Amino acid sequence: MRVLHVITGLGMGGAEQQLRLLLRHVPATCDVLTLTNAGSVARGITADGTRVTDLGMAGNRDVAALPRLARLIRAGRYDVVHTHLYRACLYGRIAARLAGVRAVVATEHSLGASQMEGRPLTSGVRALYLAGERLGRMTVAVSPAVGARLNRWGVPWQRIRVVPNGIDAGRFRFDPAARAAVRARLGLPADAFVIGGVGRLAEGKRFDVLLRAAAQLPADVRVLLVGSGPQEPELRRLAGRLGLADRVRFAGETAHEDGGAEHATAHLPSLLSAMDTLASPSPEEAFGLALVEGLASGLPVLYASCPAVEGLPAHERTNSAYCASDPDSFAQVLYGLRRSGTPPHRAAPAAVRHYDITRSAGRLMDVYTSVLTGPNQEVNSP
Repeated sequence: MRVLHVITGLGMGGAEQQLRLLLRHVPATCDVLTLTNAGSVARGITADGTRVTDLGMAGNRDVAALPRLARLIRAGRYDVVHTHLYRACLYGRIAARLAGVRAVVATEHSLGASQMEGRPLTSGVRALYLAGERLGRMTVAVSPAVGARLNRWGVPWQRIRVVPNGIDAGRFRFDPAARAAVRARLGLPADAFVIGGVGRLAEGKRFDVLLRAAAQLPADVRVLLVGSGPQEPELRRLAGRLGLADRVRFAGETAHEDGGAEHATAHLPSLLSAMDTLASPSPEEAFGLALVEGLASGLPVLYASCPAVEGLPAHERTNSAYCASDPDSFAQVLYGLRRSGTPPHRAAPAAVRHYDITRSAGRLMDVYTSVLTGPNQEVNSP
């Protein structure tokens, strides 16, 4: 089976990293085409042995890219075209149809209640999305919550499959040596209580809540933010105004493994080992991949929205707790975690097995088979 993955860009990001991981585990011959920004993840995918093509699209309205994309799809003789992220889903579905490929799958990575990939869900965005969706055969939702949102928009259930994001849990196993090394390099005291936040530093992630919460906590508390984005300067200024400038560390762009990103301060598993808890104040998430990775590192995780945790059976939601997305609520729960201390040996809860990457890859292959052989009326659940 030959599969072409079409994605909007390949800079550092959750969807981009998830694609790279899936490519290692899906038993199909795959190529990748990025509409623009063949960044650090593109280099990693190439290093893994998968061919990456950069279409060099000039912008959202570069319609001249469509015939070029269609020619590349036709020349590749692909059985399946799989699109990722809003712009790639729109252009990729149209180009696949022009190239004569009918087995078109799209993954919806980041559909929230009021935004998608940081853009407000206006009636125009929704109408364009639905028009493009009808050109494909199946839409993959990364969580049941995203599947339900798609259905409320008007996508029929028989065109939706739930394939959760996956992780290689072994890579995130707690490493005490990495904990000590990262703390020493970042100037974090060995006995400090470190609150971690992982994700794009953008307004919707609400990392300002963590800073305001930390300002209410004792002086031994530190904050470690992993990621980059447009809100970083504002968050740095806020840390200064709150008197936290010497208690907050900005780790910048990071990779999921050593050597995976040219400018990464450290790879993510090491940074997670350096933390004592992982907190996500974002009130609107499509999955919550970083929190699953935190659980795999044995961290207690605190969230305002996390479909990955909320989709687990109630008795398996260990090491995790919901918290309203406001500084006082986070401060109260974080204070309790600080008082309870960090166990010397951290272990991942059994629930992490639900998000093993090999399971996700197997379910994705089932989707590919279904779109090639005919419609399947059943809807998967995690």
